[in-house]
Amino acid sequence: MINTTPLTYLSEAARSETCCDSMRRTFIKLAVVAGAGMPLHALAAGEVDAANARPQAGDRFVFAEPGREGVEITQGDLSVGGAQVQAWPIDSASKTVRSGSRLNRVLLVRFDPTSLDEETRAHAAEGIVAYSAVCTHAQCFVTGWNAEQKVLHCPCHQSDYDPRHNAKVVAGPAPRALPALPLKILDGVLTAAGPFLGRVGMRTS
Repeated sequence: MINTTPLTYLSEAARSETCCDSMRRTFIKLAVVAGAGMPLHALAAGEVDAANARPQAGDRFVFAEPGREGVEITQGDLSVGGAQVQAWPIDSASKTVRSGSRLNRVLLVRFDPTSLDEETRAHAAEGIVAYSAVCTHAQCFVTGWNAEQKVLHCPCHQSDYDPRHNAKVVAGPAPRALPALPLKILDGVLTAAGPFLGRVGMRTS
């Protein structure tokens, strides 16, 4: 039987930063580096490394979607039972957004904590769960949301994941669950409590 449940799709994030903000940040960093006598190529290499690095404990989150891209995500931005929010981790110290690799994209979803199974509650924070946004089948972004069944949907090959049960596969060709990213609330701020709990994307032999 064909599933006629309407799906919500979120657009993929624009990859470029706002020009003026980027130039302003670069100018400030260059001034600091010049005063410290640090080679400019070292600064550039460090920024690239930080942007490509996988999420780490202490990272916060910013919107990945156009319109609010780069704005820090708060608990109030996540409605209970609502569709997932596409996010990038951000280094809380350097303010480097980890958008250098598409494999760093994260999904944030919020539920009533009592609706999560025991394994999922272990890496959730006040009902908020985070998973890799990259489908484990063909590495498309998981942008769809089945509002009735409360499952994540990948539009490329129709894989579905249940975020209340550790993002296990409930439909489609995906071979395994989406890796979870453990969360914690630190001083009232949603932060990563550690790295992804598994390999991101599809496995290659």
